[in-house]
Amino acid sequence: MIHSVANTRIPQLSGRPRIGDRRKLRVPGRLTWRDAKGALRFVSVVTRDVSEVDAFVECQAPTSIPLYRLVHFQVERTDRECVDLPAGLQQGRVLSAVYRVGPYRSSTGTPQGYALRLLIDPARLAVARDRSAVAVSSLA
Repeated sequence: MIHSVANTRIPQLSGRPRIGDRRKLRVPGRLTWRDAKGALRFVSVVTRDVSEVDAFVECQAPTSIPLYRLVHFQVERTDRECVDLPAGLQQGRVLSAVYRVGPYRSSTGTPQGYALRLLIDPARLAVARDRSAVAVSSLA
């Protein structure tokens, strides 16, 4: 899948400041988690917008994930080299928490998407930023 990027910042809707600077970015990915019975579940997703600390993803199939569920989020391997992708997501699988459930589809009764808080170790994030800065400077 070809990713699309809009360099526009997404305005905040509430009076609270955003933690991260979100950018519109559409790249394919995958969520995996364990349900209440311990069974491994997964779903293909497409990001709608991302930042260094969070992402909003849209599910490609009807799926219901509970609020505050821990999930693993990863961008498809072929799209991890995208320059606009935050450094933490370029490294592979990232432990995340579902902190907001999007509006429900009337046709399926399932959410249209999920907001994920990326639980990235600050030391790992700093190393990833350094690597991506070196890669960008070598391209210039």
